[in-house]
Amino acid sequence: MKKGMSLLLVMVMLLSVCTGALAVNEDVEGELVIYTSMYPEIVDMMDAAIKEEFPNLKPGIDGSFFFQSGSGKLITKIYGEMGDKRDQPLGCDMFLVAEPSFSLELKEYGYLHQFEVENADTLLRFPYDEEGYWYPVRVCNMVLAYNPEMVDEWAAKGITIPKSFHDFAYDPALKGYISMGDPMTSGTAYAAVVSLLGKYGEEYLDKLGENKVMRESGSTAIAKLQSGECAAIMILEESILKYLHDEEAKGNPVTNLEVIYPEDGVVLIPSTVMIVAEEYSKNVNTEAAEAVAQWLLSPAGQEMVLKGYMHSTLAEMTEVPYKSVDTNELIQKDLGVDWEKAYRERESINNLWTLKVTQ
Repeated sequence: MKKGMSLLLVMVMLLSVCTGALAVNEDVEGELVIYTSMYPEIVDMMDAAIKEEFPNLKPGIDGSFFFQSGSGKLITKIYGEMGDKRDQPLGCDMFLVAEPSFSLELKEYGYLHQFEVENADTLLRFPYDEEGYWYPVRVCNMVLAYNPEMVDEWAAKGITIPKSFHDFAYDPALKGYISMGDPMTSGTAYAAVVSLLGKYGEEYLDKLGENKVMRESGSTAIAKLQSGECAAIMILEESILKYLHDEEAKGNPVTNLEVIYPEDGVVLIPSTVMIVAEEYSKNVNTEAAEAVAQWLLSPAGQEMVLKGYMHSTLAEMTEVPYKSVDTNELIQKDLGVDWEKAYRERESINNLWTLKVTQ
């Protein structure tokens, strides 16, 4: 009897081991290339996680699954690969780019593969393409930031730190002391401009121009905020949170940098995952691409998103990025972006920006 029980126990243990092995996507094979605009450090983390989850899937670019670049440069690269007639194959199999208006464009050109995410309507708390061509996988949050150690110094100069996107542009005392990303090269900055145009109209761009807003990278803007060259900056929340985390990890906790969640709302930018249609994909491996997309939308994949200082798209996810606030509360304050307008009127919006802000 004891011998029989021992054999049964061994069988249960072996079954547990085998079940655990099957939990890893060992059957997913072939090669895969993903174009992304995520920050390089986040790409490295995500790359390692995919390699662990899909041990038999081959990275397609110098040992990595990802080709990384800023969203503006990446979109230009994709246009070049598509050709003038928008009928040429691409150098990738998947996209993780900054904002959904490009998803609308690629769908219209017929470049996307349709796939189903089961129970997407209850799984996700952000909109997705109901035909299955794209799904939100990570959420960027456009906010303001300031240096809390310099509030009194700015006040002595007659400058009040703006608590809203409105004051950031409309307060003439801030002239020459504000900075943001360039919407001509940054997809998230472009999304923020479209959102703020929707709320305040073209006058918002007039005011940004009158206030001589600087157009700079996040790292440059943060440095100017800390040095006192800027009073406030418009920036992705993830840039601030990552900086705070990295410095604290080095033993240098930061006290001269803090997020402002604007009183007139935030701009949430749900970045999408897309799969390239087989006739245009580099490796013709939509089965593997679907498996990776499904994993990105799983709790394990979304943990990577949170570690990348971005918000999860899962409705049941209560965790938030390092030092952030509740995602559902942010959704209530979201100014929203008209993604159709962002796609259809991209050229005219860029022209408005050039005319009113940069000239």
